[in-house]
Amino acid sequence: MDTAYLFLQLFATFFVIGVFTFGGGYAMLSLIQTQVVTLHHWLTEPAFTNIVAISQMTPGPIGINCATYVGYEVLKESGAGYIMSVLGSATATLALILPSFMIVLLMVKFYEKFMGHPLFNGVMSGLRPAVAGLIGAAAVILVFHISWTGLTPHFEVIRDNFPDWKSWVLFGAAMVASLAFKVSPILIIVLGGVAGLLLY
Repeated sequence: MDTAYLFLQLFATFFVIGVFTFGGGYAMLSLIQTQVVTLHHWLTEPAFTNIVAISQMTPGPIGINCATYVGYEVLKESGAGYIMSVLGSATATLALILPSFMIVLLMVKFYEKFMGHPLFNGVMSGLRPAVAGLIGAAAVILVFHISWTGLTPHFEVIRDNFPDWKSWVLFGAAMVASLAFKVSPILIIVLGGVAGLLLY
């Protein structure tokens, strides 16, 4: 594939994601996965899951980190050199934040004027559950491959993402530590990395 065309595709893809994503980085994940893995076939499902894990562990918003890593990997997988891959990172990141930057500039100007308006409140009330649904969809997409026959979904566990019982035990332990014992996410990430090193 022509590198210039790939840059254009990358920019257009992440610009659209930036325009249509509400609710922050986790809500973006399902859209990024759909575009990058399902539609364009730039990355495999396990590679995308690895990128999400790295994006979570590195400082900064997960959606922007994910775009940065994806931009790099897409160019790298196409055979581009290091400099072009870094430019791929910059392209995806810029495309993702550009719509939000422009929209926030407009909202700052008009927010105080419209924040008490019933139409504004109605839109925000509709967006909140939609955002929760997108975050939930991101979690399901990372674990299952979902295919449809008519209106019936078929769920197939992605073996490369959760290859064995040890992965599920770590997942359960992290969930219990977070929900029941309110353990710091940073500590859970560190302990998960140590456990993975010892177990695998």
